[in-house]
Amino acid sequence: MGRPSPEYEAFAKSVRPGLALEADPPLVVREKMHAIHPTAHPGDTVVEPVVLGGIRAAWVSAPEQCASPRAFLHVHGGAFVSTGIPHFTLYALRLSEAFRARVLVFDYRWAPEHPFPAALDDTVAVLRAAFDEGLAPGQTALGGDSCGGGLALAALCELRDRGEARPSAYVGLTPWLDAEQRGDAALRPRGVDPFVETRWIRRRFRDYAGPGGDLRDPRLSPIHADLAGLPPLYLGVGTIDTTSDDATRLARRAEAQGVEVTLDVAEGMIHGFHGLVGVFPEAAEGLARAGAFLDLHLGDAGARSV
Repeated sequence: MGRPSPEYEAFAKSVRPGLALEADPPLVVREKMHAIHPTAHPGDTVVEPVVLGGIRAAWVSAPEQCASPRAFLHVHGGAFVSTGIPHFTLYALRLSEAFRARVLVFDYRWAPEHPFPAALDDTVAVLRAAFDEGLAPGQTALGGDSCGGGLALAALCELRDRGEARPSAYVGLTPWLDAEQRGDAALRPRGVDPFVETRWIRRRFRDYAGPGGDLRDPRLSPIHADLAGLPPLYLGVGTIDTTSDDATRLARRAEAQGVEVTLDVAEGMIHGFHGLVGVFPEAAEGLARAGAFLDLHLGDAGARSV
């Protein structure tokens, strides 16, 4: 991959400081997150509200994917404390287009009002209910962005441990994997990644874990999980992403435990870049690579346009 596009360079310069301030309390983080996650989406987006496991959810599809046999269950980001279906409908639409799938998003409970393991429990409940209603594991993938990527991986481990039906692939898009943020990328100077920084992420994990929570609990920090027996994993990060080294560390651990892993490190990209389709081309390119991974590991969804 070459140097970032002019569109990306212009975007990176336009990001104002102050989004990720360690001192921000959860309610302020919530306000900031809601402000940067638009609720508008194209009028022909297909949105089907459902309730799964007692949790509000929605199937989101591009018009041409309404009948797709593929399902992608997406656990949204938002630093554990914010956002939901309205804020991630547009993101889910972009996933539907790139993955040629129907995409499920759902409203897990937020911290700190509902600390660990509430969000994980909700994720597992939704997955279990979706499979109980007939979702085909061989045509289903699970994933998430940012904190949702870690929640999704922890849920996948829990389903494995219980011997229950589980998805056939995982896609983590700049996932949060280590509450302690011990990778080398976490040592970069403040401001290198304009979206997030190490101390802010640690604070958000503490919001979720609660005052006495064990930050090395593998259900909270999947970097510590037993990964053996998991389906193929895709980890998409950027070289500027504050969490990129956590994905590299997890990929090494997974491979050592016999798990197939695709580690996709995009040159010059920041945390959360996949969600910026239409702003700079690298976002759509990153989702296309994740979609190609799913083509290898899920059943046929028809010919991919090129």
